[in-house]
Amino acid sequence: MAASVPRRADDEEPRVDPQAVERALALQRAKRRARVEHKRELKRARRRFWLLLLGLIVLAVVLALTVWGQVQSLFGI
Repeated sequence: MAASVPRRADDEEPRVDPQAVERALALQRAKRRARVEHKRELKRARRRFWLLLLGLIVLAVVLALTVWGQVQSLFGI
């Protein structure tokens, strides 16, 4: 017959490393902080993109109107 495995007493609590708990909490906080910061950076990047695109469109319109005015004055159209 096989030897029986020693069992722990019911009143004995499982051993928990307090350092491991703190490390796990710190890791989860860092992940959450990184996720929030990533979302903020994404919003900022989108805003920069649209502002730059709008600026380029305005610049293109101003340039087109200026060229059109010069062509009209040069050829008398």
